[in-house]
Amino acid sequence: MAHKATIRPVEILLVEDNPGDARLAIEAMKDSKIKNNLIWIRDGIETMQYLRKEMNYSEAQRPDLILLDLNMPRKNGIEILTEIKWDDELKRIPVVILTVSKAEEDIIKTYNRHANCYVTKPLDLEQFIHVVKSIEDFWFTIVKLPPQGKN
Repeated sequence: MAHKATIRPVEILLVEDNPGDARLAIEAMKDSKIKNNLIWIRDGIETMQYLRKEMNYSEAQRPDLILLDLNMPRKNGIEILTEIKWDDELKRIPVVILTVSKAEEDIIKTYNRHANCYVTKPLDLEQFIHVVKSIEDFWFTIVKLPPQGKN
């Protein structure tokens, strides 16, 4: 008798302070062909607590992918990205910058801090949903990610 392997859902951490943009991303992921758990965090300090399993997040799942906005309260996206990429436990988690900023300075700063890619949020609703689905499709069907828990 053949035994089907249980495929765990991919863990996606959405770091976004704008409820409208978060809602669109969540809706795009709900319609996904890829089984996923999307966690939405609205604050930079809380994001790092989640990633380090501190405070109320001791049971947090390590994300397979982080979608990170740059304009975050209390700790901005550049600071979050820097902390992630300097942390030996977190640095291999792919970080996709998903922001409204088209500023060349932001693009350079994020790549200098080892962002895996930089995507500007489209203003059009349909295009925004398409971009989010494309990010998910690329990172979970084309790219080979490192296994969880391996240094």
